[in-house]
Amino acid sequence: MMLEKAYNVTSEEKNMDAADIEKLEEMHRHYIESGGNAISILQDIQEEFGYLPVKMISWFSRKSGIPESRFFGILTFYTQFHLKPRGKNIVTACCGTVCHVKGAHRVLSRITKELKLKEGEETTKDKLFTLEKVNCIGACSFAPVVVINKQINAKMTPDKIARRLKKYRDEKSE
Repeated sequence: MMLEKAYNVTSEEKNMDAADIEKLEEMHRHYIESGGNAISILQDIQEEFGYLPVKMISWFSRKSGIPESRFFGILTFYTQFHLKPRGKNIVTACCGTVCHVKGAHRVLSRITKELKLKEGEETTKDKLFTLEKVNCIGACSFAPVVVINKQINAKMTPDKIARRLKKYRDEKSE
């Protein structure tokens, strides 16, 4: 399939287990009963699996008769959807003008260093953290701002963010 190649779907991903298929069947029943739409389908899949595996979108496309292109048009338009697994903790760094002027680039650099993320990586190997960079959070008076799991962290410095990340890392080991 063309989309599987475009999104680097492995042969392992093509083979879904019975539990996954059962979950998708239940979602499909709910979709039929509630008169759901493509957005609600994507939301349900992501809620269940933490991201949108291409194999599951393909399965749902075949089962529902909704073209894959419609699903992919939606998920590439809305930033709420993710094609790759995400970490347990979502770290959102504001890179807007005010945050940048007040040192966001230094904070972001420290986050990347603390999480040991290489260029182009968003999620740590242990799936504990995912780093998102956004253009503006809308909290300019608190710049630079980093949001961790929907908690706003205001007036961040490299040292402050290192301590906050350590707290989340330490929670994992408890």
